[in-house]
Amino acid sequence: MTDMLRAFRTAEFLVEQRRPLDALAALAPLLEAESDKPSVQLLAGRAYLGSAQLRRAEEAFRRVIELDPTDHYAHFALGRALQRQSRYVEARGAYRLATAMNSTPEYHEALSEVNARIALNEDPS
Repeated sequence: MTDMLRAFRTAEFLVEQRRPLDALAALAPLLEAESDKPSVQLLAGRAYLGSAQLRRAEEAFRRVIELDPTDHYAHFALGRALQRQSRYVEARGAYRLATAMNSTPEYHEALSEVNARIALNEDPS
């Protein structure tokens, strides 16, 4: 196993263990050497999201989408990052794309949640 693959697997494990800052440290060499790989950006985005670095997460997910516009999970994760920044209308757009690409219950729930939040914000009462 190469050092880069080992670093990726370690970072992946650390994200799953809810240790996003450690994951980012493990991922640092990959982010420098292979920043144009969607898998590296996606994992970085997940770690940024897990550590509440929401702008960085947004940037990473947007980069994944730029590299692979068909990645439904990247659209979903971008929606999460936007939603956590209270950017509900933008999040709705990302969730709609994710749901159109892959109609999973998790995506539908997120879309419904953000639609409800938008409706609450528009309610004049």
